[in-house]
Amino acid sequence: MASAAAVVTVSSPLTCHNKAQTRAILPQSSASNSTTFTNSSIRSSICKFSKLRLQSVLVKRTHVLNQVRCPSDSCLGSDSPTVDSLPLRIGIIGFGNFGQFISKAFKRQGHIVLATSRSDYSEYCQHNGIEFYRNIDALCEEQPDVILVCSSILSTETVLRGIPLHKLRSDTIFADVLSVKQFPRNLFLEVLPSEFGIVCTHPMFGPESGKHGWAGLPFVYDKVRMAQSTVQEQKCAQFLSIFEQEGCTMVEMSCEEHDRHAAGSQFITHTIGRILSHLNLESTPINTKGYETLLQLTENTVSDSFDLYYGLFMYNVNATEQIENLDRAFETVKQKLFGRLHDILRKQIVERVPLQGTSSSSSSTTTREQMKKKNSNKATYFLPSSQQMKDLSSFAMTPLPRGNNDEDVNVAASHTNEPSLVPR
Repeated sequence: MASAAAVVTVSSPLTCHNKAQTRAILPQSSASNSTTFTNSSIRSSICKFSKLRLQSVLVKRTHVLNQVRCPSDSCLGSDSPTVDSLPLRIGIIGFGNFGQFISKAFKRQGHIVLATSRSDYSEYCQHNGIEFYRNIDALCEEQPDVILVCSSILSTETVLRGIPLHKLRSDTIFADVLSVKQFPRNLFLEVLPSEFGIVCTHPMFGPESGKHGWAGLPFVYDKVRMAQSTVQEQKCAQFLSIFEQEGCTMVEMSCEEHDRHAAGSQFITHTIGRILSHLNLESTPINTKGYETLLQLTENTVSDSFDLYYGLFMYNVNATEQIENLDRAFETVKQKLFGRLHDILRKQIVERVPLQGTSSSSSSTTTREQMKKKNSNKATYFLPSSQQMKDLSSFAMTPLPRGNNDEDVNVAASHTNEPSLVPR
């Protein structure tokens, strides 16, 4: 343009409601619905917000509203739009599978999504209306309302300490979606300035379990630090409402309580799935519903990275106790199985083999002959008969004589084919 000053043109017709919204931000002219403003007039009408950058292009009214940010409530008039009427600018750090998955809901509800990641997702973002930045610095210069950390739990601390916090507004809200909560809470409180808001969240679902919608799925959150009765608190509520509008069951819970429950549910679930994956289970023509559930559990758990599973163990103080409980439970089940088997074997052995040291009277012999005839038509035991086990010393050892001298002991040993117990 010829003029050095940037020009913004609002050319769309305004309804009465839109005029009320725009009047709080831009000066109105009664001459025309298409009004031209310079940078100086805009600065004076938005509380001298010096960081506003205007481009020398035609911009729609909605784009102007999206870009304007008032640092306090005092700059909003009585008929000005509420914070909820403006879309949030949500910056996602770590734009892998989960970052892409959760960003779809943000876009569906009209929010502006900014993304950065170690990998290049610029092509994906271009096709899905998302602004992609090659590094965190460039993203922070756009001053998003919410920074959502979606990086791996193992790299979270490195990522957080690498964010140029000085480029963000002081009322920026930080959130995370990690599967543990005490670790990110303590890390945020340690690294972030006291003015920054903190909300720890955990969607209890992922790209696989939530692919058909989020209705009824739990969403856990803990508003760790939030300035009360401020725009920051309103934006936090607006951010959480995204998940509520998607149908999630909203569960407000402390980080400590979350980790205690997660160790007994999520960590155990992933552990069982990982164990089953080593059995190489396959589908069969006669699958039961329970077996299909196990196959699905295995598929869901191994589809997540091992870093995620390791993080559930490493960064949850309750996980070690659950591993020990699982080990004890498995041993208890084994003892029940082998204990019952031992009882069955003992019963069969006692019925088949006479007790050592008992005399074989004619009456007992007759009784044994009768029992033998009675059971002749029955299926045989899986253990060898007493006759077949006669050479096994543990079952057929001849009772030792009651002599007290070494000669008696050696004679008894010779009858049982056992070596002499006394040196010759």
